Amino acid sequence: MKYAVLIGDGMADYPIEKLGGRTILQAARTPAMDSIAARGKTGLAKTVPDGFPPGSDVANMSILGYDPAAYYSGRAPLEAASMGVALEADDVAFRCNLITIENGTIKDYSAGHISSDEAEILIETLDSELRTEKVRFYPGISYRHLIVAGNNLGAETECTPPHDITGERKDGYLPRGKDGEFFSGLIEASMVVLELHPVNLKRVQEGKNPANSIWVWGQGYAPKFTSFQELYRKKGAIISAVDLLKGIGIYAGLDVIEVPGATGYLDTNYEGKASAAIEALKTRDLIFVHVEAPDEAGHEGSTEKKLKAVEDFDSRIVAPILKHAEISDEPFTILVLPDHPTPVSIKTHTKDPIPFAVYRTDKPDPDSVKTFDEESVKNGSMGLVKASDLIGLLVKG
Repeated sequence: MKYAVLIGDGMADYPIEKLGGRTILQAARTPAMDSIAARGKTGLAKTVPDGFPPGSDVANMSILGYDPAAYYSGRAPLEAASMGVALEADDVAFRCNLITIENGTIKDYSAGHISSDEAEILIETLDSELRTEKVRFYPGISYRHLIVAGNNLGAETECTPPHDITGERKDGYLPRGKDGEFFSGLIEASMVVLELHPVNLKRVQEGKNPANSIWVWGQGYAPKFTSFQELYRKKGAIISAVDLLKGIGIYAGLDVIEVPGATGYLDTNYEGKASAAIEALKTRDLIFVHVEAPDEAGHEGSTEKKLKAVEDFDSRIVAPILKHAEISDEPFTILVLPDHPTPVSIKTHTKDPIPFAVYRTDKPDPDSVKTFDEESVKNGSMGLVKASDLIGLLVKG
């Protein structure tokens, strides 16, 4: 048996008035996902356990078969693993966004989805200007970067993700609590360094949002994982443009497959991801394919972009992998699902249970559900399940 787990980050949504009261999944043209739902079994999965924030870290850890209650220590240490940044026992890793602040208000959590090349220059400048024995900066992809603080600094600081407070005044959400003053000062110092940086002056001239501040959040210590192969007796791999997902994969002992042109946005290399997934399954039992674009569109509050992202995910990821599964000499199990909702109406994550559909090519055994969306799967035969149990359910047949 081969397994493909296809994750459309943030696909789930709430009913939208301009779509006639339908959700994105109900309104989008998604024949491949509908086919999987119609020929397989469906249900709802709780990806965010009680007491946890509805982050992509927690939700995707659950989907990969790891209960956050046992394995979660923070988002940033997972990203550090993907970036090749080794953490000492007393190191605290922070996600460091490059953001846009305008007149004291957080205008854009991604600085206009700044390019990785531009961002690297800015992060290297910050490391040169602000690095101390307490903190150091590491460049990542687009707006997503890393700060590592030594000697347990910031482990208990209260931080807020910037995508949750777009449009809000900066001063009301600066880091607080223990060591909060230090990290608030670091944010203020970054604004001085970045304001007149040549990269930002050029972006402003081009009508783009400048990356004129950092924002720190998602901190934690390095976690300890049991390997995926030890847990599930399957050799697996993961494909994603996002350091967070790659980091979970690294800690899980999965092969991390890099795809040229994978951006984590609407312009990502869908075809490259699908081809790489099919190729990976020649030598592995299971592949996780993660696409970030629907989530980014949800954070932007764009119904149009999210519709496009979901339809692209269906036609350019799900459809070719489904076609390959159907003509393969080996039986296939395909699981398709989002990690969490990112409703365009609120521009942030929620912890509502998400729809999922599972199709086995050798045992279709469909339930009564005919389409893949938040409402239809409420009638699914699998009911409401704990997401971290899904992989175990799949591999045990």
